[in-house]
Amino acid sequence: MTAISDLDIFSRVARTGNMSAAGREMGLSPAVISKRVSLLEEKLGARLFHRTTRQLTLTETGEGYFRRVVDILSLCEEAEDFVSRRNTKPRGLLKVTAPTSFSRLHIAPKLDEFLHRYPEVKLDLHLTDHFEDIIREGFDLAIRIGELEDSPLVARKLAPDTRVLCASPKYLAKLGKEPKVLADLDLLNCLSAGAQEHWRLEGPNGAEQIKVEGNVRTNSAEFVREALIAGLGIGLRPTWDIAAELESGELKVVLPQYRGSSNMAIYAVYPCRDYLPEKVNVFIDFLAGFFATEQWAKDNAAVKSDIPKIVRAPRAAAVEAAKPSRRGSTVDATT
Repeated sequence: MTAISDLDIFSRVARTGNMSAAGREMGLSPAVISKRVSLLEEKLGARLFHRTTRQLTLTETGEGYFRRVVDILSLCEEAEDFVSRRNTKPRGLLKVTAPTSFSRLHIAPKLDEFLHRYPEVKLDLHLTDHFEDIIREGFDLAIRIGELEDSPLVARKLAPDTRVLCASPKYLAKLGKEPKVLADLDLLNCLSAGAQEHWRLEGPNGAEQIKVEGNVRTNSAEFVREALIAGLGIGLRPTWDIAAELESGELKVVLPQYRGSSNMAIYAVYPCRDYLPEKVNVFIDFLAGFFATEQWAKDNAAVKSDIPKIVRAPRAAAVEAAKPSRRGSTVDATT
């Protein structure tokens, strides 16, 4: 039987794509790492990596082996946690990936309180608006915003993601009147992040999808918010992103009878485990409790303590995308 330590070495090399990086993580030299991987391949009678002078990539056999090894190592971690730490205080390094703007606005301001409450937890936060393969990259948890699709992950709903049509008073003044019906959007400058050409809305006539056009295209949600404030056009934005601007009057909701798709939500997504480490449990509970007090999370949808559901999403690192009320990971929080 292959030693767990060899599986750990193989997993780290597969994840980092680099013998030296794996060695640094484990306190071993690259030569030792290389030798252990070679012995593992010899024992298995299969090549696990394609080797070049610049990088290591998994073979097809290596990919299949890696997926299974990750599950084995996860079970070992769960077993150790159950015995030694399940009933003690949360502790250890908590690796989290989350959307940039959302984290800046709604996670960073509360971290001091969380770390004061759980002083033995250390946070490693990776902020990106791209989707990370949380299993391959070794994350304990991901914060995802959008709809759900099939995945081998678990998702817990933390808050609704209410989206409204909004514009600045100065843009509405330039128009001379506010839009009254959905068809009026055809004549307006519609601003979106990413290559978004349609807005999905829910209103008096149920669900509708409209094609939108604008004279500015960007990959940045924060840029869209600033462009809206500057009076460049109208946008469909989540209330968590523009709550302060709505309160100050810098932005105003237009066509209030319409909202973005009600299937949008904010989720904690994590690997499917029977026994979550306490550091993960307390962080999820902390965020859910905090979001439940926020006005943007109360508008048009009550925050519920959803029982986690098994979800299925493609394993590729860039795809944790979405379909309503099904089990899954989520689409980009920034669009």
